[in-house]
Amino acid sequence: MIVDRHGTPLAVTLTGGNRHDVTQLLPLLDAVPPIRGLRGRPRRKPRYLYADRGYDFDKYRRLLWKRGIKPMIARRGVAHGSGLGKVRWVVERSFAWLHQFERLRIRYERRADLHQGLLELACSLISLRRLRTSFCHDH
Repeated sequence: MIVDRHGTPLAVTLTGGNRHDVTQLLPLLDAVPPIRGLRGRPRRKPRYLYADRGYDFDKYRRLLWKRGIKPMIARRGVAHGSGLGKVRWVVERSFAWLHQFERLRIRYERRADLHQGLLELACSLISLRRLRTSFCHDH
């Protein structure tokens, strides 16, 4: 799952438990829809990408730079204290929001397409809640 700075899901994919998360990095980035700003063309990519040590591969850092995205990825083998925890908690909170949906916390669905549909529905509900919350605070 890739989220914005507030934890709103932007894109989500479903993979087998034996696949490394980093294999989904580029497909997730490609799946992020254009994001409208105040004026001008919609943004098609984030400025920064924050990720944990599981994404610390030079190959992916280079690919992110090529796309004009600054990788903010914790280094493997380096003691904790990089400061990324200040922003990474947003992703963990989003996963906690997903786990409020029991059908996602414990996978009952055998068919991947049904589980993917439930995952996308849950992300839509989370996004709706985020919109409501931000709208209520703005007005």
